[in-house]
Amino acid sequence: MDPSWKVYISGHRGMVGSALVRKFQSLGYNEIETATRDELDLTDQTAVRRFYELEKPDAVIIAAGKVGGIGANSTYPADFIYENLVIAANLIHAAYEFGVKRLLFLGSSCIYPKLAPQPIQESSLLTDELESTNEPYAIAKIAGLKLCQYYRKQYGVEFHSLMPTNLYGQGDNYNLENSHVLPAFIRKFHDATEKGDPEVTIWGSGTPQREFLHVDDLADACIFLMNLENPPDWVNVGSGDEVTILQLANLIKETVSYQGGIIQDPSKPDGTPRKLLDVSVLKELGWERKIDLKTGIKKTYESFIESKTAGTIRD
Repeated sequence: MDPSWKVYISGHRGMVGSALVRKFQSLGYNEIETATRDELDLTDQTAVRRFYELEKPDAVIIAAGKVGGIGANSTYPADFIYENLVIAANLIHAAYEFGVKRLLFLGSSCIYPKLAPQPIQESSLLTDELESTNEPYAIAKIAGLKLCQYYRKQYGVEFHSLMPTNLYGQGDNYNLENSHVLPAFIRKFHDATEKGDPEVTIWGSGTPQREFLHVDDLADACIFLMNLENPPDWVNVGSGDEVTILQLANLIKETVSYQGGIIQDPSKPDGTPRKLLDVSVLKELGWERKIDLKTGIKKTYESFIESKTAGTIRD
């Protein structure tokens, strides 16, 4: 990676994409290419090819895609598999066609089997059944990973993938209908505090364990991997720590200074019982997370308040 390169970051308005833009800018990359949905339909192969031909990016990071929590995945499974499959196929194939030097595809820890041995190693991929509540999204992400692997194998291109754990941070989505658990909790506890609600209800038993990584750490890991001469075809990126959903709720309750109680709704699904990534491969390569969960949640809540005050919050 050279600071003179033109870097195309897809999905730049999302939490991950915007963190990547900030990171590249801080490192002196002046040619950062972005495009809104109105400017470029990533599901349109012709439009994507025209974009690559015109802009000629040296490096590409695929952070675009349709994302959401358990509720959204369960309600719109066809949308999740179709849009994410087509976006990956269009961006990866066109990158090969137009001579992109480096490409990094961002997947998700949900690509691994529901009951994979914990912590989950990269070798667990495709060894058992996926978690049913997010299977469509996971299958699309697996396909993107495999596209990079086989284009690299057949054509010798430096295309590879990164599988992050659950992400959070500045620019997250706080819509309770389709957000992930951590931003949903921030929204719930903040709203309950403002309204004076006596209790907040959380889905499930509260016992599932989850790992979280601040999005600024993810952006740092992306840069690190794209500067390696021979990175793995895919590698896990996470914090190496985990908390239960109930512990997370209490941590956010404390951060928000909510004074009410927490009620669990066991009629709602828990999702995967435990999901902790084995990050030993990345650690051996020389990268570790820098932002601990308590500090990260504090920073995220501060950005939530700033965005809400400014009227720019994603909801």
